[in-house]
Amino acid sequence: MKNARQIIIRPLVTEKSTIQRELSNQYTFRVIPGASKRNIAAAVEELFEVHVTEVRTMRMQGKKKRLGKNIGRKPSWKKAIVTLAEGDTVDFFEGV
Repeated sequence: MKNARQIIIRPLVTEKSTIQRELSNQYTFRVIPGASKRNIAAAVEELFEVHVTEVRTMRMQGKKKRLGKNIGRKPSWKKAIVTLAEGDTVDFFEGV
């Protein structure tokens, strides 16, 4: 298993993820494509010292991009939505 900092690439801060964080105590992260739900849960618990109750993952398809007459594609990536136990928060998001 890779270390926790290699599994979680960065947090995703969008309008939808902010609403999920406020209403459901769910946090969204961009993770490496080969990470399993157990690896993601362990990494979040290690990095932020919280208790994870549920992890949902999804693969996001890379978008097509065009520059002039050349058409390319951005790489696909994996997103994880992590639900924390009642009362736990990730301090990283509080300053955003």
